[in-house]
Amino acid sequence: MAISIAHLGPAGTYAEDAAIACGEWLRTTAGVSTELRPYSSIPKTIRATESGETQLSVVPVENSIEGSVTTTLDTLWQLDRLQIQRALVLPIDHALISRALDLESVKTVYGHPQALAQCQGWLERTLPDAQLVPSHSNAEALHRLDSEPQAGAIASRRAASLYNLPILSYPINDYPDNCTRFWVLGLTPSPGGTHTSLAFSVPANVPGALVTPLQIFATRNLNLSRIESRPSKRSLGDYVFFIDIEASVDNVAVQQALQELAQHTETLKLLGSYSIARTA
Repeated sequence: MAISIAHLGPAGTYAEDAAIACGEWLRTTAGVSTELRPYSSIPKTIRATESGETQLSVVPVENSIEGSVTTTLDTLWQLDRLQIQRALVLPIDHALISRALDLESVKTVYGHPQALAQCQGWLERTLPDAQLVPSHSNAEALHRLDSEPQAGAIASRRAASLYNLPILSYPINDYPDNCTRFWVLGLTPSPGGTHTSLAFSVPANVPGALVTPLQIFATRNLNLSRIESRPSKRSLGDYVFFIDIEASVDNVAVQQALQELAQHTETLKLLGSYSIARTA
């Protein structure tokens, strides 16, 4: 029986690329086959696994240029059952795909907001008069090109090949080392590994409310590779904090830190302990 993997669709997204890499990892390590299932948004992708529609979901969490994917963080904070099984780091190289005769003919550019931001400098220099239109996914934007001959879409070379569309320019991202980190989410306990992710809220928005939780890790010489704040949605100035620790939850110091942290937080969620793999 194949393991089902949810990802942001349609076919040709970078999330699908990450899901394919996840499937290859499962095939080589566990000898199992996989079935990819596309969803129209990141929240729907995550909730598909939380509800049991799929066994895993692969979602973007952080880009090296644009930072955190806030939709992923906000959705995970709302849920309680999912655990990170693994992290995948995927190189992101954008192409401008279009049926236009040349760049000068492109009047509109479609792309996911993250992709538009990652190519902002190139777009300003090369297509300063083009209208930039956000889409739910880069692959979704490609479907507009057949009916809009003066439009372009930002997507991967694999997506261009998949839909048999020409590439006008590649690469167009502003930084050559552009990459995105994806989380593989599931309902089974996380396996442990090199990193641990958690989220918490503090009892009150008062001076020093965040200092104490951070000192808990500092006094134990635990390195935090990422800290991110997101609005709690309850009131202005009230935040939720996401932290990545460069250690496994099996580490005694991490366990001690989590026990102490629980005493200084309103809500504490352990999102998972996992390893990180880089894909080609």
